[in-house]
Amino acid sequence: MDLTQGTQEEKSNRAKKMMLWFGIISLVMSFMGWTSAFIVSSSRPDWLKDFELPNAFVISTIVIIMSSLTFILAKRALKNGNRQTTTLWLLVTLVLGIVFIFNQFQGFQQIIDLGYNFTGPTSNVTMSYIYLIAIVHVLHVVVGLICLLVVIYNHFKQKYEATKLLGFELAATFWHFIDILWVYLFLFLYFIR
Repeated sequence: MDLTQGTQEEKSNRAKKMMLWFGIISLVMSFMGWTSAFIVSSSRPDWLKDFELPNAFVISTIVIIMSSLTFILAKRALKNGNRQTTTLWLLVTLVLGIVFIFNQFQGFQQIIDLGYNFTGPTSNVTMSYIYLIAIVHVLHVVVGLICLLVVIYNHFKQKYEATKLLGFELAATFWHFIDILWVYLFLFLYFIR
């Protein structure tokens, strides 16, 4: 397909999608770097081998998977012209995103309760990596929530139709990416010691 073909709007839409994918690829590379550093650092003598991830991280994983499903249901409802159901699923997705972040902070508190802080005399390199990876991911979820709020606002302004979904689709792609990223990070931290 020739990317220079089509109307100005089609070219603009392709460019916006391409920019999103460039951003996603750079995020993948960043998180791969941090998980690679985690693996390399695991040979240190002060590395914790027997740590358990906080239960709140398990709950947040379930919540974020549910949020991807609700975003899919919102898009399906929008394509079917059901604005009310779209609104419901978008709001449920927003609430689940907030619940995810709440559970992440509960997980950080559980790590602190075990006696490990991010830095200082009560820190440990293993837990510091876990804090770093999870906190940076939470920041991206916050960006996803901001995108979702923009989608909700535009939805209320009736800017989306079954054939005009670019902003909706871009936000959904980013949301699904950060959801898949967390599932990867959770499984990585769960299985790699």
